[in-house]
Amino acid sequence: MNSIPFLDRAAVARLAPYGELVDHLYRSHLDPPAHVRRVVYSPPDSGEVFLGLPAWQPGESLGVKLVTVFPDNPLSGIPSVQAVYVLFDGGDGRPLAIMDGTELTYRKTSADSALGSRLLSRPDSRTLLMVGAGGLAPHLIAAHREARPSLRRVLIWNRTRSKAEVLAEAAGGEVADSLDEAVSMADIISTATMTVEPLVRGELLQPGTHLDLVGAFLPHCREVDDEVIRRATIFVDSRDAAVHECGDLVIPLGSGLITGEDIQADLFELCREQHPGRRDRNQITMYENGGGGHLDLMTATFIRSRTTDP
Repeated sequence: MNSIPFLDRAAVARLAPYGELVDHLYRSHLDPPAHVRRVVYSPPDSGEVFLGLPAWQPGESLGVKLVTVFPDNPLSGIPSVQAVYVLFDGGDGRPLAIMDGTELTYRKTSADSALGSRLLSRPDSRTLLMVGAGGLAPHLIAAHREARPSLRRVLIWNRTRSKAEVLAEAAGGEVADSLDEAVSMADIISTATMTVEPLVRGELLQPGTHLDLVGAFLPHCREVDDEVIRRATIFVDSRDAAVHECGDLVIPLGSGLITGEDIQADLFELCREQHPGRRDRNQITMYENGGGGHLDLMTATFIRSRTTDP
């Protein structure tokens, strides 16, 4: 058997430019959904976590993202989250490639958000607010700019101002000292934090704002308050992940503030034009980016296809 290629971080970044990946995710949502599973476990009394995220498109491709979370790693200068992706041929089961799973996740997640913005935000959006300045934030900024070339201003808010300053310098943005003031100025708000206390206040949203919620991917975390949920028209990338895992929906669903029927559509329905998305320029739209193994598989197959293009 031929050796299986390993695509490192630089290769994944080169082979998955944001704009082309967004186009691929759109086309992939016109196909039947992949079968997905989620495996999560930890040793007893440990904060360390292992995740397996398999997805299978019968006859086409299958793959699994393997992720470890070791919270104490940063004390040694090592990222807390590490990942690899293994892609197999869906016709005969041959392993095709192993990829850096961290960079793949950054690319997949940001392209997912950008596709949501392309389908839901106002085409004339001019100001993006990035809430959070972690590893994912620069990718989200770049992908949103690809989706909405009309963006002229990027505001960045982070609890630790110095991190916002570094990101602003790298991304050509501005540090926002007041989150509330920045929220009231933004056309698109992208959040990527792990806060358990809501940061974005719905009363401050201007008509026509689009919210892209990425960070609160655990049931106890939450980035927006109840007033956001009341005012916004809610969309998700995938009901499976968003409804059961993301606190910004899990919590208001559990309290009875909303029901499942308040979720208007997912990415499959939006891409297939089974739902019109934004209905007018004053509508506030909220997009829950819950991720999922099917999106990792879509991204991995795109990267693999570009290694074999003539």
